[in-house]
Amino acid sequence: MTALPEAALSLPSGQVAACDPFIGLGDDVDPFTAEVDPGTYLIVLSVVELTRTELPEFTDERVAAAWLQISDKPTREWTLALSDGQSLAELGDTEFFGYGVDAGTGCFVDAAVTVPLGDLLGEDCGPLVTALFDAENSMVRTPAVLADPESGHCFVAFSSGWGDGHYPTWVGRSVDGAVTGFVTEFFVVPQPGRGPVCE
Repeated sequence: MTALPEAALSLPSGQVAACDPFIGLGDDVDPFTAEVDPGTYLIVLSVVELTRTELPEFTDERVAAAWLQISDKPTREWTLALSDGQSLAELGDTEFFGYGVDAGTGCFVDAAVTVPLGDLLGEDCGPLVTALFDAENSMVRTPAVLADPESGHCFVAFSSGWGDGHYPTWVGRSVDGAVTGFVTEFFVVPQPGRGPVCE
């Protein structure tokens, strides 16, 4: 059995956020309303291997989902992760809130440290590009962790499925209402009834 790729994320304030790090970090990113205890948690990538009937020798790997594991309690339900000002009542049956991706990359981060982490990346995002596209370490197989050596603040970045688009994040809760995790899905696995997004 192949181990799923994983990385550790520090959440100093417990305010979870998700965004495209190339365009989101350096600015304030709205956290999800579901907060967690400050701490360090694992992010696990679900990677799908794809083949084509007409080209059986062709294979491709894509990140289908990124899972921020908060608890090992069984998850009773998954609901759309919302930020302040967002309401499920605003959505149609097939609509969702999500974050925009312009650079084929998503990330989980603590919302309290997005501005200083943007300073770490610099104008050309060089450190992030290097971490993602290291020749020895495909970003599809392994999430990239970038940390400020002085503060220890970090974020975990990963490939966003087929690339650019809008993607929802879901929050899981146990039977007692405690947050068990967050999952961003990238629509690699087709699902019926998928409709438009709301930003």
